[in-house]
Amino acid sequence: MTVRELIGQSGARLLNEGVDLEGEVLYGYACDLLSWVMARAAAKTAWITVMTHLNVVAVAALLDMACVIVPENAEIAQDVLDKAKEEGIPVLGSGLTAFELAGRLYEAGLKRPEKG
Repeated sequence: MTVRELIGQSGARLLNEGVDLEGEVLYGYACDLLSWVMARAAAKTAWITVMTHLNVVAVAALLDMACVIVPENAEIAQDVLDKAKEEGIPVLGSGLTAFELAGRLYEAGLKRPEKG
């Protein structure tokens, strides 16, 4: 599926306009510990996290993730959104909890990455 299709399936909204939404999404992952994510997530992952700082963008870019999804309408500073746009990482927001989002991604056919 693409990020655009994921937005439709999850009900999330794009927070940083101007990024490519046609990137492929193969996996879903939910975690808030950066080192854990770095060791276990993979490229083309939709990452659900409540963290909203610049290090999230750095990890997502390092792993070539498909997108970052922030649950529960957590606020994200504009500089973080700008950096994500610069790195080509779509940032999505949702009023759903991480648990609910993970369920929707799973129902849409996304599984966890094979590593880790």
